[in-house]
Amino acid sequence: MIVARTRAELAAARARLPDPVGAVFTMGGLHDGHTALLRAARRECASVVATLFVNPIQFEIEQDAATYPGDEAADLRRFETEGADVVFVPPAHEIYGPGFATQVGVPALSAVLEGASRPGHFDGVATVVAVLLNLTRPERTYLGQKDWQQTRVIRQVVADLALGVKVRVVRTVRDDAGLALGTRNVRLTAAGRRSARVIYRALTAGADAWQRGERRADHLERAMRRELETEPGVGVDYAVAREPHALDALDHQASAVALLVAAWVEGVRLIDNFVLGDGLVDVEPEPLPAVAAPESGGDGPASA
Repeated sequence: MIVARTRAELAAARARLPDPVGAVFTMGGLHDGHTALLRAARRECASVVATLFVNPIQFEIEQDAATYPGDEAADLRRFETEGADVVFVPPAHEIYGPGFATQVGVPALSAVLEGASRPGHFDGVATVVAVLLNLTRPERTYLGQKDWQQTRVIRQVVADLALGVKVRVVRTVRDDAGLALGTRNVRLTAAGRRSARVIYRALTAGADAWQRGERRADHLERAMRRELETEPGVGVDYAVAREPHALDALDHQASAVALLVAAWVEGVRLIDNFVLGDGLVDVEPEPLPAVAAPESGGDGPASA
């Protein structure tokens, strides 16, 4: 495995890779959700390029980027174990050089839900992904379903800018109590993890209503909120039912839905979703060893 830290090193390593190349972009703090992305890329592509870069421009507060959980040595070991051929670990100036002044954005998709709560976040994500796609030149890139809105933004960027990359969405990996794996989960205590499991139960309540034939968004949302309200330590930002592609209002005759929740537990922001309908998730993850729901704890673009 080659670790590249400059654009020149990456270009030299990329030139020697057989196509097709799959790319997995991460901010580190790797867990089994990232493993699922890497394995999907390894399975479908001749070569795998991964990145480890905490993107400063997608954070509202600079300190949040500086304290993002991660262990570079441990992350590099996991990349190597999972068969990454090249890992790009650049300093910020290799991504955003002197005079960098371009911003990529998808205003309609970026203004709602996560974008409303985190202004500028998706502009930062879209910009770094556009840069990384140009530097790594993959045929496919792999994203985690857990960041559903992010997958929509990146699909739009790829289509609009004619980047010629196939976006592959890999289903969310969960622990054995249903909690979606995420790098920030490490910040939860045992009690916080138990509280956070209500998010999965809420999504399940919404999905059950959908499977019974409910198509009214307010009724689906009420089912989710009822469950969320059973955990007093959970602060809900949103629990919504939306059309899964544009994330706009759900039609009462819809054949697909995205159920999306964002909530705060012990000061940690957690997001999760169920997407119900055909063809929305591209890749089922390989079976991984059972992920225990730990009683004490230690969660990018493309976070899983």
